[in-house]
Amino acid sequence: MGTMKRISAAILGSLVLGLVLPAAAPATLSEVGTLGATTPVTTPSCPAKCLAVSRTTGFQVKVATARNLLMVPRSGTIVAWTITLGKPNATQIKFFEANEGGASEAGIAILQQQKKPNLTYKLIASSPTVKLTPYFGETAQFPLETTLPVKKGEIVALTVPTWAPALALGFGNDTSWRASRSKSQCTSTSTPSTHTLVGSLVQYYCLYQTARLTYSATLISTP
Repeated sequence: MGTMKRISAAILGSLVLGLVLPAAAPATLSEVGTLGATTPVTTPSCPAKCLAVSRTTGFQVKVATARNLLMVPRSGTIVAWTITLGKPNATQIKFFEANEGGASEAGIAILQQQKKPNLTYKLIASSPTVKLTPYFGETAQFPLETTLPVKKGEIVALTVPTWAPALALGFGNDTSWRASRSKSQCTSTSTPSTHTLVGSLVQYYCLYQTARLTYSATLISTP
């Protein structure tokens, strides 16, 4: 889907170097949210059948037999995140901006699952959001000026305060993602449901099948 745009690649390089040098053991660089590839390999739906992620925080639960794609495999630091975007046409952009709160933007959030109540997650940290319109039709990577420490088992979620053409369609029912919406909001995006208050608990009740969120995050971890 276009070429990878590495935003301020030098910043990411310096982050990696800064995290590697002080460590007694070598750091490991990996991508959270992919199936063995360095970037999401799916194609977002826009413009053909243009559906977008809107006004919520969500994460991929399953892709076929692969589970917990966005679960952090080792403790470390998230230093960047990557998103593959569809290319909505002018009419579609106008519709989404009018109905979903304005210009397209997104960021990432770090969640910790709670034992009770069921499907409840605590917001540990989040990144600033980024305006996405300049990157429509491309894969863009955003290094974090302030990196996000993470622990093994935490989840990297995508927070979309407005809308983002980052939804790939056409999968089977064994592929699904979960959103920070209550039971009554699963079929509507009219009410904002983003999880933004650090330390707060939110129930991620709504599960959406046959679709995949097209984002990932870069993790630097140490053994």
